[in-house]
Amino acid sequence: MDREKEIIKLTVIGSAANIVLTVFKFIAGVVGHSAAMTADAVHSLSDLLTDAVVLIFVHISSKPEDCSHDYGHGKYETLATTLIGLALGAVAIGIGYKAVTALLYWWQGGTLAAPGMLALWAAIVSVILKEMVYRYTVHHARRLDSPAVEANAWHHRSDALSSLGTLVGIGGAILLGHRWTVLDPLASLVVTFFILRVAWKLLRQGFDELMEASLPEEVESEILAIVNTFPDVQDPHHLRTRRIGSRYAIELHIRMDGSTPLSIAHSRTYEIEQALRQRFGTDTHVTIHVEPTHKDSAQLR
Repeated sequence: MDREKEIIKLTVIGSAANIVLTVFKFIAGVVGHSAAMTADAVHSLSDLLTDAVVLIFVHISSKPEDCSHDYGHGKYETLATTLIGLALGAVAIGIGYKAVTALLYWWQGGTLAAPGMLALWAAIVSVILKEMVYRYTVHHARRLDSPAVEANAWHHRSDALSSLGTLVGIGGAILLGHRWTVLDPLASLVVTFFILRVAWKLLRQGFDELMEASLPEEVESEILAIVNTFPDVQDPHHLRTRRIGSRYAIELHIRMDGSTPLSIAHSRTYEIEQALRQRFGTDTHVTIHVEPTHKDSAQLR
């Protein structure tokens, strides 16, 4: 099964779980009089929307290079990651607003409806199911090296955390009595901070890639270490790296003896390219510029 089909399969599995949970949570939130569960249902609904984003953008990003996209379409996957982060942030703000409104109403002497047992069971089922979907998705996302699918996996995890906070709030409101119904909207507020944290992580990753941020320092050190394994190559420098969707782009300069025949220099750069692609993936974009050693350069002047 190729990469795109595996990503579609993972996303469809997550979508099926989201559909079931969204319907169940909305019913439980309304019937069980739980603001936290209704907010949790909205969060699950946002999962469905991000699943659609992943399916659309990963399909586009898998297209090969063409005359108008010399480096391929990988940035569309990065854009999907950014959009998921924005969607999560918007959901968190909406949930937080409703929670603060309910808390202010309670603070002013209002009476909040006590949640029912159906809402409690919905929270339990959601925590278990969403954690299972997260673990399954993130495992395969890292195997496929797909930022968009891993972002979607974290969306599943954020839903599990949301349901966990909801579970605590609803459980406390039920077990501790009517005076503690405020725990329901309070749980929604706590969930907001969990979701915002995940949203910020995804947005930072997406913006870094869109702004051509370099690869992590440890990855660049490994690139230089691989180049330095070739004995006739000296002083790898001017290393520039970035990420294009699920693949790396690597550009660097190396020095070789000025008397080295062009055919040998070409062969050596090809070997270095293959070594880098073997380590970082066959789709890695590698550009190597060969210069004479400092001694040879001085002689030329």
